Amino acid sequence: MALGLLLNSWGSGLSAQTTEQRATACAAGGGDPAACAAAAVSARQVIAQIDLVARTDTNVLITGENGTGKSLVASAIHNESPRSRRPMIHLKGGAVSPDAIESELFGHIRGAFGGALRDKPGKLELAHGGTLFIDELGDIPFDQQGKLLETLQRRSVTRRGEDRERSLDLRVIAATGRNLEREVQAGRMRQDLVLFLNVFPIHCTPLRDRPEDIPPLASHLLKLACKRLGRNQPIVTEGIMRQLQRYDWPGNVRELANVIERSAIVSRGGKLVVDIRTPSQPSVRGATALLTEAEVEQIRIANTIACLKEAGGRVSGPNGAAALLGVRPTTLYSRIQKLGLSSRD
Repeated sequence: MALGLLLNSWGSGLSAQTTEQRATACAAGGGDPAACAAAAVSARQVIAQIDLVARTDTNVLITGENGTGKSLVASAIHNESPRSRRPMIHLKGGAVSPDAIESELFGHIRGAFGGALRDKPGKLELAHGGTLFIDELGDIPFDQQGKLLETLQRRSVTRRGEDRERSLDLRVIAATGRNLEREVQAGRMRQDLVLFLNVFPIHCTPLRDRPEDIPPLASHLLKLACKRLGRNQPIVTEGIMRQLQRYDWPGNVRELANVIERSAIVSRGGKLVVDIRTPSQPSVRGATALLTEAEVEQIRIANTIACLKEAGGRVSGPNGAAALLGVRPTTLYSRIQKLGLSSRD
């Protein structure tokens, strides 16, 4: 995927130039395309923050909407750190069931529970000497957050089913797309864990707030897509570029990469043809424009589906979709039935 290739270009280009040199190269429209794209994805402030914190052992908390490049920032920090000789261990809490998260984090020994047929180190232990990246901190169950904090503060881990402590030497980078202050107030997040991790905060700005970054980024993504598809690179007209800059990009860089690749496939005649409207999403208008009832309904459907996906299909409970929306579970159940949503959605 173009975003993955961009990740590699960022990691390799960070040390080659200073922040100011990279920013100047982008502003002038020259320099290495990968370095220019890196400056576009992160923006000057984020690149400067990466330069400052990468060579330290300080914990980092990365915030931002989905698709803004939080994993990109984490990889860049690790790749430029003294710990880069070891791999960055990735923990994605949402991909692990709540019942299995303890073993995933802390590990277990054979016989610790039913189905534990062999010893298994957890992500914390695997990250010894390197970096642990917690992708979506808010997915860690509340009852495991205290144990995680104690383990990190004590700098030792104990596998499930045994008493032996194993020393830990690791750096933690955490990322979240949620409002952690609201999560703490709602009782879904421990404030002491947030404070422990939030030593050096980095915020990834959504793409809609930096339209000036779209031209160099779109050009770089188009070059990558055409190379991968084995096609000649079409021309991006000023009108198409203005269209890209006017769009709101709710999916941020990830959505831009998808749109550019799709456009590279369908374009004929030497010019890039872009269609950024999707069936489930109304076209984006100005902030003051009025919406029809049908458009409002589509937004409500899309938002409800997004919350259900974020909650893993759960409606009730502290991490359920109802809690994310700030409504009662019974209200959300009624809304799902009214909108005609099903598991296929």
